[in-house]
Amino acid sequence: QVQLVESGGGLVQAGGSLRLSCTASGRTFSTNAMGWFRQAPGKEREFVAAIDWSGGSAEYADSVKGRFTISRDNNKNAVYLQMNSLKAEDTAVYYCAADRFAYGSVRNNEGFYDYWGQGTQVTVSS
Repeated sequence: QVQLVESGGGLVQAGGSLRLSCTASGRTFSTNAMGWFRQAPGKEREFVAAIDWSGGSAEYADSVKGRFTISRDNNKNAVYLQMNSLKAEDTAVYYCAADRFAYGSVRNNEGFYDYWGQGTQVTVSS
């Protein structure tokens, strides 16, 4: 059974930092791009960041550029999201996802992602 499990969410004050982790089991995703998406209450899920299979290329939503950093460790079958200078508007459930194509490019469209975690809540108090 393929699973993606996120961790590291929580409650933090504005200006603080959190590091989200996503660990995969059941298969390796070392050849797949990985992404982070988020969904705030009453809003649609949106793209946050994605990284290609090698870790050499990444893309970010404009709203998080310069504050968030995505990385991965293929030896651990894991992807991370370092979030700094958090704002109240970053409050959401954060999901990691795995692209369906091996050796594909970085994509910001969730339609390309076949595997999803259950999400982890991030709450930023102002």
